Amino acid sequence: MKSIKFLSVAALLLTASIATAGTEKAELDRPSFAASQTMVVTAVVEAIDHETRVVTVRKPDDEALTFTASEEARNLDQVSVGDVLVAEFVETVTIEVLPGDGLEPDAAEAAAVARTKKGEMPGVAAMDSTVVISTVEDINIEKNTFKLKGPDGVVTEYTARNPENLKRSKVGDIVVVTDTVAMAITVEKAPAE
Repeated sequence: MKSIKFLSVAALLLTASIATAGTEKAELDRPSFAASQTMVVTAVVEAIDHETRVVTVRKPDDEALTFTASEEARNLDQVSVGDVLVAEFVETVTIEVLPGDGLEPDAAEAAAVARTKKGEMPGVAAMDSTVVISTVEDINIEKNTFKLKGPDGVVTEYTARNPENLKRSKVGDIVVVTDTVAMAITVEKAPAE
């Protein structure tokens, strides 16, 4: 499980500036946070040995990368020099404080992978999502701190960057952290000249 990543992300929970709206103000006014980061990398196939599966690509900054494509990389025989490799990565993190209603800390992970059919240009898409639920064990307005109990039973204390969020939470609330990473890699035929 990504417990170390969770702990650093959970610290953001009561530190982020919050924007809320709605009619059920008491429930909607609880702290929440969302962030997303996207990266797209392109590279042109500079050399490919179909027998050894060694591929060299060149990025737009002129950096060359050489790697051996695994047997999982289906349809490598469709790739030629000049084709364009496109890799897109997206990570989204959301943190929500919700009424606990007696829920205990827990964690779950889901993953999915899909790839192109035989005979098509190579491509793969993968997604991994982790949800971690912690409980608010303590809030100390005077010290500007809060404690969360994670799925492993460990209680960790954090300092809030935004003290107002402490006033909008209460002991027994749950903190739901969702971290989703998605990746897609495709190979496109070389542009016509």
